[in-house]
Parts: sequence; structure tokens; C-alpha cells
Amino acid sequence: MAADRPSFPARRAAAERNRDTLLSVAREAFARGETDLSMAEVARRAGVGMATLYRNFPGRRELLEALYADEVEALCEAAAAEPGQPPGEALIAWLRRQFAFIPHKRLIVSELLEHTGPEGVPSKRGRALDAGRPLLAAAQEAGEIRADITLEQIFDLIVAIAKVHGGPDYLEPMVATMLDGLRAQAARAR
Repeated sequence: MAADRPSFPARRAAAERNRDTLLSVAREAFARGETDLSMAEVARRAGVGMATLYRNFPGRRELLEALYADEVEALCEAAAAEPGQPPGEALIAWLRRQFAFIPHKRLIVSELLEHTGPEGVPSKRGRALDAGRPLLAAAQEAGEIRADITLEQIFDLIVAIAKVHGGPDYLEPMVATMLDGLRAQAARAR
């Protein structure tokens, strides 16, 4: 191997960093509502060339699919209690993260629909449900969250609130009310 060429592991690490940077740029753009961001602008903001961009994501659809999968994966990985955290608090924190993800998910999914149609948007709901079930079970077993509700029902409530038109100041009291209603004492108060 030539002395001026990095080793294979170093090249691989650089390629992974480039991919992560590209996804980070796209994630930040969608968080700001910049859905019309061009591929060239993604590359520019990431500080990489177009060849690097297209080597990682041959087209906008592939970038959106990777972004969506990455976001869902991060949500699933977050489905864990911090050491010493009560199970009910862990669940509530994770559900808040789920709610915060919905506006970004909606933008990404609507872009994917535009580029691929309904068949091009894989459902990740099952993956998120599987990740969250242990949190709900632990919180219910600890008596912190009411036992008469499923994670599917909770997700449906979160989605219903997310569909209401209004900004964060308008939606936050609704989310807080829904989350308070999950607590076991709310079920006993009926």
C-alpha cells in the first residue's frame, strides 16, 4: 500500500463519518422544515463532494429512507430506563420523544410518498412498539402506569394529538394531560 493512502479501516471510518454527517445535515434541515433542500446543498453543508454524497445516497429517495430508518432506530435505542430511573418516568420520557419525532417523521414520510408512492414508505411502527413494550411492561408491573392500556393505544393517542393543528404551546397541555392520564393513580381516581 502507498505511504500516502490511509489504511482500509481509516478509509472505512472516514466513509462512516461522511455518511453520519450527511444524515445529520438532512436531519437538521428537516427539523427546521427545509424540505426543499437540494442534494447539492446537503453535500455543501456536510462539507463533502457530490461524489461522496451519491456514493452514500444515489438519490433523494435513498437519503430520505436512510434518514427515516436512522430516526426510528434512534427512537428505538432510546427505549431504555436510565439507571435508577423509575419505570413510569422512563416510559413517559420515551413517549415524549415519540411525540417530538412525529413532526419530523411526517415531513420525511410525505417527501418519501412524493418520491416513491405509498409502497415506498416502510412501516416502522412495529419496530417502535417492540422497543417500547418492555418500558410499558416494567411501568405497569411497578404500578406506575395503568394496566388497562396497550402501547398501540398510547401510540394512537400520541398520533391523534400530533394531528391537531397548533404549535408546541398549544399541543403541550394536551400531551401532558394524556401522559398524566396514563399514571396508575389516574385510573384509581375514576
